[in-house]
Amino acid sequence: MIAHSVVPFTFLREARMPRREFVPHRLSVAALVVILCFPFSSLVMADEKRSPLVLELDHVSICGPDLDALRQAFSDAGMTPDFGGPHGNGVTQMALIGFDDQSYIELIAPVKPGVTEGSDWAKFMTGEAGTCAWAVGTNVLLQDVDRLKKAGVAVNEPKRGSRKRPDGMSLEWMTAQIGPGTPGSTLPFIIEDQTPRAWRVQTSESVKGAPAYGVESVIVGVNNLDSAIALFRKAYGWAEPLTENQKDFGKLAYFPGEPVILAAPSSGGWLADRLGRFGESPVAYLLGTRDFATAAKKYKLNNTKTWFGQKVAWFDPVKLKGARVGVIGP
Repeated sequence: MIAHSVVPFTFLREARMPRREFVPHRLSVAALVVILCFPFSSLVMADEKRSPLVLELDHVSICGPDLDALRQAFSDAGMTPDFGGPHGNGVTQMALIGFDDQSYIELIAPVKPGVTEGSDWAKFMTGEAGTCAWAVGTNVLLQDVDRLKKAGVAVNEPKRGSRKRPDGMSLEWMTAQIGPGTPGSTLPFIIEDQTPRAWRVQTSESVKGAPAYGVESVIVGVNNLDSAIALFRKAYGWAEPLTENQKDFGKLAYFPGEPVILAAPSSGGWLADRLGRFGESPVAYLLGTRDFATAAKKYKLNNTKTWFGQKVAWFDPVKLKGARVGVIGP
């Protein structure tokens, strides 16, 4: 494993592919050459057998027992969510914060207080886990599922999902769970829209032109860093990650150009406690910014550190109902 952290995070992020037609600021000349020369889906590039997969972060989820309380907490933090309506399962409802790059934070809670049976994230809602799942987008879900299966990764059969917006419009999609645990716990689940994605997410008024432009990274808490690295490399064909230690999170592993950082506790602490309660799952989200100082001031961030050459600071998790959300940038 490579233990090296001197390459700036911003340079690494230039390797990311764009979120559909969005996020041109993330492209380097090399990435543009790839786009012009090779058609791609969100997960599939060029040679289906050997080339690495490139993840296109779609959204991240925060679970709780009370949607109104979650919405108020994020509104107080300067990011007012839009009510999204109930899911087709009849159990959960959601609100979302849609960013300029079209990624979004989804807030999930039961429609009826305390009634969570039938939801994949029941234990996260009742346990007030906060961060609970992440998803990557695709336009060719069945091809992505087939490729992952050929790589020896367990993938559940795709299933349909839906949501009815407050204006009565029905949205539909297909998802596929990858790997163990609940959907989007360790490996992200895959989502493909059956109705236009623009119906599912628009930039929320409270964050239009804001210093935080989108969800940049998901921090996934894992029990064993080496095992988790091996799982991600098996699933996506990635090279060895960069690693470094952070006192509050333990040992971190970052795959250059990808929207995920793995975190394993070095000893006890909050991360070890969370893993004991909820198992491996997202434990924090980082929003991207081009102006860290402005973001830190606007959102009253604290506990500034340096992760992989970039500044990271955090919202107060107590004020966000336990959810750990930060900002990363130059």
